[in-house]
This record gives sequence, structure tokens and C-alpha cells, in this order.
Amino acid sequence: MYPRKLMYGVITLALLVAPAVAQTSSESEVSCQAVGGMILTNVGGFGPNTTMGVVKGDLAGAIGVEILGITTGKNGVVDVAVQHHWVTDTGDTLTINNAHAFGVFVAPGLLAVTKYKAHMSGGTGKYSGTTGDFSLIGELDFNTGHVVLRFTGRTCTKSS
Repeated sequence: MYPRKLMYGVITLALLVAPAVAQTSSESEVSCQAVGGMILTNVGGFGPNTTMGVVKGDLAGAIGVEILGITTGKNGVVDVAVQHHWVTDTGDTLTINNAHAFGVFVAPGLLAVTKYKAHMSGGTGKYSGTTGDFSLIGELDFNTGHVVLRFTGRTCTKSS
């Protein structure tokens, strides 16, 4: 009778501990790091509703942005809907979900970007399986076509 109770006890303990071990293992495989940098682009880079330029900092490379739409809401808040096309200096592509840059015009044609969140949902090469969230601020000058943004955030990668 004693061996059977011991066996049931071991099985019960294994069933209770296994999920905790699995959870700890998967959590320890995620590596996150802070990232930041600057984006400098020109409006009209590869068409009238686009920008094209460079990224400096942790995710350095080239970036093109397609402007999907611009609307003005309550209190003059402008919503610029965008799609990013981002390639790093090492040739890896970052997959950035569609995003919205919010701001207000502080002078004719000069948009102060005050709230701009972007989410990275993957990429190629060393960014395969990497996710991240970024906050951006800056300005978009429709008069000169200049865009300058500062980004900060973090990326997280599951190690294999």
C-alpha cells in the first residue's frame, strides 16, 4: 500500500511543479533591451504621401513611411495614420504595425508630434521573432518636407 501512495504523491507533485517549471523556463528565454534613436526623413521620398530617410541609434538603417491618411479631430488634434518600411544597417527588415502619430499645428504647415506609438511585431534575420514598443516625438514640417523624430522603447527577443 505504501508504494502506491508514494507513486500517487510523486505524480501529483510532478503535475503541480511542471507548469511552474515550464513558465519559468519560457520567461527566462525572453531577453529585452532598451532602444532609442532618431529618425530623419523627407516628405515625398518615393511619392506624394511618403517619407524616406535614415534612422540613427540602436535600430540604425533606412526608413520609408507611407502616409495612409491625415485627419483633424477635436481641439485641433491631428492624426497621421502611417505604415513603416524599416531596414537596418545589417539588412534586416523590421515589421512595424500601422501606427498613428498625433500632434498639433504650432505654425502653418508645422506639426508638433506629441504622441506617436509604434509596435514592432517581428522582423528578419536577428530580428526574427523580436517584438517591441516605441514612443516617438518630434516635428513634421510640410512646408520644407522635413521630418525629425526621437524614439525610445524596448525590444524583446525569445532566445532559442
